[in-house]
Amino acid sequence: MLTRDFGRRDFLRMSLASAAGAAACPWLPALAAAAGKKPAKACIVLWMSGGPSQTDTWDLKPDHKNGGPTKEIATAASGVRFSEYLPQLAAAAKDLGIVRSMTTKEGEHGRATQLLHTGQLPTDAVAYPALGSLLAKELGDPDHDLPSYVTISPGGLNNVGAGFLGPQFAPLAVSGISDDPNARANLSIDNLKPDRAVGNDDQDIRRKLLEGLQTDFGKRYGGAAAAAHAASYRKAQRMVDTEARGAFRLDEEPAKLREAYGRSRFGQGCLLARRLLERGVSFVEVTLDGWDTHTNNFEAVKGLNGTLDPAFATLLSDLKTRGMLANTLVVWMGEFGRTPIINRTTGRDHFPVAWSTVLAGAGIKGGRAVGSTGKDGMAVTDRPVTVTDFLATVCTAVGVDPEKENHTWDGRPISLVKGGKPIEELVG
Repeated sequence: MLTRDFGRRDFLRMSLASAAGAAACPWLPALAAAAGKKPAKACIVLWMSGGPSQTDTWDLKPDHKNGGPTKEIATAASGVRFSEYLPQLAAAAKDLGIVRSMTTKEGEHGRATQLLHTGQLPTDAVAYPALGSLLAKELGDPDHDLPSYVTISPGGLNNVGAGFLGPQFAPLAVSGISDDPNARANLSIDNLKPDRAVGNDDQDIRRKLLEGLQTDFGKRYGGAAAAAHAASYRKAQRMVDTEARGAFRLDEEPAKLREAYGRSRFGQGCLLARRLLERGVSFVEVTLDGWDTHTNNFEAVKGLNGTLDPAFATLLSDLKTRGMLANTLVVWMGEFGRTPIINRTTGRDHFPVAWSTVLAGAGIKGGRAVGSTGKDGMAVTDRPVTVTDFLATVCTAVGVDPEKENHTWDGRPISLVKGGKPIEELVG
């Protein structure tokens, strides 16, 4: 069991049990064991679907025509300036490591999404696992009640999934789409509670019947795929049995905190991400869609920043308040950036040449910006960072060796990250 499994209420229950003389309390051995463990690392990715404009968020060009009408403001970090529409993040800048010199060659949404999630472009030869699946395998507990990888995304991630790692490392997808208004408000998932129309005895009979069928199938045909399917089913069943440890009960949170995150799907998704990590999930991805601003870029990005700013900043402060930020890496990224040159419809188009990402928590050295795109933003002029460099940095921050290898179904060794070097200005 991960040490992160023990929340404030758990410790309170333990303390009360001890005070009442409950020497045989079953929690106490687990607490003693947890006390000697190193805190588990975790990761939250804030995925900006569509390709966010670096020129209107983290890397403004106020003295150049490419800058557009968005103004920059000072931040808590000396010499680092952000968009005027990110005031809360500007106040939190000492926790943020900005990478202003990302550079790739892929400008198509689907292929670039796969590249940022796997470090590899799509190929028919190998189904590469997503970053969430890779880190879920390294950081997660296979015997835990909840999946190690959860994605909170209304539209999915272009079929980027567990790849050759198998279904036991596939994400639990939370779309927030439901016919139940309470489920929509709490970003819950349907069918989480046991079907009360079927009695407990009948459910036990059905489970034993299924287990028998799976065991018989495994004996006859065996193989990793059958074992992975059975493991996935058992985890799903445990999640139903425990009702996901109450993770989706956002209405338990103070109304003031929910307002601080923002009542948007993204804001509440960030709050849900924190609750999932508290309950032992290792990797959560939360999507904010709408960054594909080919037209009317400035009004669109202003609105998106208005959603992003309170959610991202409150997530950082909430994690810090709970003592979780030191062990939680928060990643802000999209599939590419957008053109510094403003097009005829006041939009910005796809631009993989020079763009930005952000890291925070888990020992990341904040209050600094790495790299430069010069006065006009048209190219990286200092400290280029590749996707593999960036993913190697992510792995290193959460204590995972990026050069560690997994094996495909046919035994082919594949490293977590092929060839990248961690950004030493931010980690190490």
